[in-house]
Amino acid sequence: MSGQMIRFTANGGNTGGYLATPASGKGPAVIVIQEWWGLVPHIKSVCDRFASAGFVALAPDLYHGQSTTSPDEAGRLMMALRIDEAEKDIQGAVRYLLGNMATASKKVGTVGFCMGGQLSLYAASKNTNIGACVDFYGIHPDVKPDFRQLYAPVLGFFGQQDASITPDAVKKLEQQIKAAGKKVDFTILAGVGHAFFNDSRPEVYHREIAERCWKIMLDFFKQNLKSA
Repeated sequence: MSGQMIRFTANGGNTGGYLATPASGKGPAVIVIQEWWGLVPHIKSVCDRFASAGFVALAPDLYHGQSTTSPDEAGRLMMALRIDEAEKDIQGAVRYLLGNMATASKKVGTVGFCMGGQLSLYAASKNTNIGACVDFYGIHPDVKPDFRQLYAPVLGFFGQQDASITPDAVKKLEQQIKAAGKKVDFTILAGVGHAFFNDSRPEVYHREIAERCWKIMLDFFKQNLKSA
C-alpha cells in the first residue's frame, strides 16, 4: 500500500477514508466506492492502482470502521447502511478532493463495485461535481437513482454469469438511463460472474477481463475529467 488513511468533513462530522496520490503529485481525482465487505485491503489496492496510473484516489469508509469477510455479516452491514448518509459521505469525499492541491481535474469521477456500483450511480445523480461515473456489477435493493438528475456519462461492466444482477436486469437498467436522455455504455462480459474484478477472491477473479475493463475505465476517466 502506498496511500494513507485520512479524515475529511462529511455529514455534519468527519469520516475516514483511504487516500492515494500519484508520484507526480497531481492528477485527476476519483472516488472509489466499496463493496459490501467494507473498506478492505482490495479497495485500498484499487486506490493505489489509480495513483500508479496518475490519479488521486479516495475511498470513503462508508461503514465507519467496520469490515468483514463473512457474506452474512456483509449482507447485514449493507442492509443497515443508510443510503442518505452514505451519499453525504461521498459528497464530503468529493469536496475534499476538489479542495486538495493534488487534484488537477475540475470534477471528480466515481467508481463502485457491487453495492458501490449502485452508489456510484446514485452519487452521480445527486452531485454536479461528479463528471464521470463507473459501475462494476452494481446492485443494492434500496438504492434507486433518479436518472433524470444524472449529471455524468456512465460506463458499466457486468458479468454474463452474474446471478445477482442478470443480463436482463443490466439491459433494463441501461434502458432506464437511456430513457432519461443520459449517456451510458454498459458491457456484459461473457465467461464471468459477479465480482470478476476482485483479485482478492480467486474463485471469481478473471485477470484478463479485469485488466481489459481497467484500461477502458482509465481512458473513460481521462476523457471526461478535464484539467482545472
